[in-house]
Amino acid sequence: MEYLYAPWRSAYTEDVVRTKEENTSAGECVFCQKLAGNADEQHFILRRFKHTVVLLNLFPYNAGHLLVMPLQHCAALDALDTETQQEMIWLVSKSTRILEDVLGAQGINIGLNLGKAAGAGVPSHLHMHVLPRWSGDTNFLPILAETKQVSFDLNKIYAKLKPAFDAL
Repeated sequence: MEYLYAPWRSAYTEDVVRTKEENTSAGECVFCQKLAGNADEQHFILRRFKHTVVLLNLFPYNAGHLLVMPLQHCAALDALDTETQQEMIWLVSKSTRILEDVLGAQGINIGLNLGKAAGAGVPSHLHMHVLPRWSGDTNFLPILAETKQVSFDLNKIYAKLKPAFDAL
């Protein structure tokens, strides 16, 4: 397998190993650790809301891959109060429009993996993926070379998206 160099991911990778279990506490959760501090730009947090937050995915499939999650450490969607659930859906809706308007996304995938067996990388803190798509954004590298090409700078994507989230 070939690797494309992405040193900015190493700290996150080290933290996420502790977070892959379904019973991880808030104190051990990589998301909760990022949300507890005041380094929003460093952690690519685009905006905090009353009950939720939107941030860039540090393991993106495409430029602008967002995560929308509750501030509360919670693994189950039905364990969230109605206000938090509604704010999450509102924010997913607004995020899709921002990705279309700012990045020119031609389509959007929205997903929620509940539990480790469903593919949740951090099963103890639920999060929704909002993934911008473009015609032709897939290629042969993942299939033939087992390599995913990431050809964008998260800092530049953050700078492009931040004003739109600030305006919400």
